[in-house]
Amino acid sequence: MREQRRLAAIVSADVAGYSRLMGRDESGTLAALKAVRQEVVDPAIAAHGGRIVKTTGDGLLLEFSSVVNAVRCAIEVQTAMADRTAGMAEDRRITFRIGINLGDIIVEGDDIFGDGVNIAARLQEIAPPGGICISSRVHDHVRDRLDTAFDDGGMQTLKNIARPVQLWCWQPGLTVLPEPTPAPTALPLPDKPSIAVLPFENMSGDPEQEYFTDGMVEDIITGLSRSKYLFVIARNSSFAYKGRTPDIRQVGRELGVRYVLEGSVRKSGSRVRISGQLIDAATSGHIWADRFDGDLENIFELQDQMTSSVIGGILPSLDLAEMERAKRKTENLKAYDYYLRSVAAVRRSLTPEASMEGLANARKSVELDPEFALGHTMIAFAINTRWSFRWTVDHAAEAAEAEHAILRALALDDHDPRVLAFCGQTLFVVLRRGAEAAAHLTHAVRLDPNLSAAWTFRAAVRIAHNEPEAAIDDLERAMRLSPIDTGKWYQLTLMARAHNLSGKHQEALAFGAAALRMRPNFPHTVIEQIVANTLGGHIEMAREVMIGYRAIQPKDRVSNYNPPHLSASSVLKYREALRLAGMPD
Repeated sequence: MREQRRLAAIVSADVAGYSRLMGRDESGTLAALKAVRQEVVDPAIAAHGGRIVKTTGDGLLLEFSSVVNAVRCAIEVQTAMADRTAGMAEDRRITFRIGINLGDIIVEGDDIFGDGVNIAARLQEIAPPGGICISSRVHDHVRDRLDTAFDDGGMQTLKNIARPVQLWCWQPGLTVLPEPTPAPTALPLPDKPSIAVLPFENMSGDPEQEYFTDGMVEDIITGLSRSKYLFVIARNSSFAYKGRTPDIRQVGRELGVRYVLEGSVRKSGSRVRISGQLIDAATSGHIWADRFDGDLENIFELQDQMTSSVIGGILPSLDLAEMERAKRKTENLKAYDYYLRSVAAVRRSLTPEASMEGLANARKSVELDPEFALGHTMIAFAINTRWSFRWTVDHAAEAAEAEHAILRALALDDHDPRVLAFCGQTLFVVLRRGAEAAAHLTHAVRLDPNLSAAWTFRAAVRIAHNEPEAAIDDLERAMRLSPIDTGKWYQLTLMARAHNLSGKHQEALAFGAAALRMRPNFPHTVIEQIVANTLGGHIEMAREVMIGYRAIQPKDRVSNYNPPHLSASSVLKYREALRLAGMPD
């Protein structure tokens, strides 16, 4: 039987801090929630034509045929709740978080499924208490139909969602559209020719080839970034435009670049065609457009041809023969293919499953070509990712595998900035060899001053060496190279840490809050918020944050808090702050 599908507005809602409220007063919370449902929520759903799909304790999943009515209902509920709880103590208020998405759903009986539902649930998770987060599809439908202001939340990576989602947020008080504000000031252009390479379109007709197309673009970015004559935007920021058709002049303003490269990749059997066009972002004028055809076995040569053409278009006086060319790393295309799959998996959504998929693909890559340095590098970095998020199962075995991969990668090629950067980070995080890591990372930024990841990783090591001001300089450089990076939450966390160590706790709180908006509940960021509040004199707030932290990391104790990213003296300072905030000894 054919599955039933339809387009619908999906609303996901839950009670913020429900476990805390139940722990404080179970009977009172249940009674208050029942009253809110009867007097506020259910009448609003009925009035706007919504359907309750299911309830999950403190949560609701709703379906609306009209996206405008879905948003109106959500705003009505949140406005009523703000009025209803205005005179109550903050720790006793029932407040909802609401996420809304417009998408295709699968209908099975009274239940609904699909990515449209999943995205609504993820938007709800990052919505502020009392607020609403909507996807860009919802915003496109309601922005001219409601006198309501939504703040641009930027592109966000949502848990278990393959592609970043552009989101918009609302909170009580933004019920009327504000006066138009001037467009944001464009980032100043660097003092050298600057370029961003947008994601190329996959013309193969096979979505499974998306990783191959992305890998081609990443190699072109790497080739360009090796030129000391250019300022090249990092891959993570340029890929924030994936799936969109942006105005090139807007891209130039948002990324602070003069030139933009866009194109497509078509892979059919053993043949590959790479097409590209280089555009002046200030005028939208085309500098050149070309295509490069060849056999799959010559793919690296095609990438080099495009890279040379781009540089020649930007710097016609440059003698390309004198440029340092990035060395090709393998002649085994199957090994290269598994390497690209590994990169795509590790970056896809930062989940335990994706990290294991990335590790398995990297292992397969070096089985096919034991001399492939980047394959060994991805083994190390996949383990680094698992270590950072506490997904490791056998610490000793994974550390030993990471060490072997690092030694092999560096022995094969210690002049590739990517090898140096990602092996350096793994040396630092997994093996705690900070001095070696610092040397490799410094070498990486000298070889490729456009590699944002190398500046970020070196900042982490500098923090551990009690050099917070130098770390801030590195992070500012990294964020300029990748101004709209979907992984910016990590850089913001490092900024919070550096400012905490510098005694600037208010600034640390601001950076930490920005990081948590992008990736809620990342343990290291929450720690920085606890420390900033404690050392900044906000001990009650620190204890409130600690309650949330212990819910996600119940086994942590002051006595076993010994991260690699802090010096011995800083560990003692952090332990005392955590103890004051309520972490058990």
